Amino acid sequence: MRKLLLSAATFALAGFQPALSMAAEAAGAASADATTRGAVAIGAGLAIGVAAFGAALGQGRVGASAMESIGRNPNAADKIFLPLILGLAFIEALALYGFVIAFLLQGKI
Repeated sequence: MRKLLLSAATFALAGFQPALSMAAEAAGAASADATTRGAVAIGAGLAIGVAAFGAALGQGRVGASAMESIGRNPNAADKIFLPLILGLAFIEALALYGFVIAFLLQGKI
């Protein structure tokens, strides 16, 4: 029964799509411009959010792995330090790229 209702709802929504697109065209360029600006603002927020979230996960994982490695072999701390710092710098660079993209998108609003 659920599949039947889902299929009926899908066909009903597909039938409304041409009417919605005609209504959007009738609204004029001002509405389309506002919609585009809203989409750009959402994209800028998502760019910085995803970049920060991914960088935080990556840095946490790198730090945890480094501490585990040093805990297992304390004599290797000197050899682990440089790759740890380089990895953290590269991860942070990716977060900064997201930040730059967000600023570029904000300039288009």
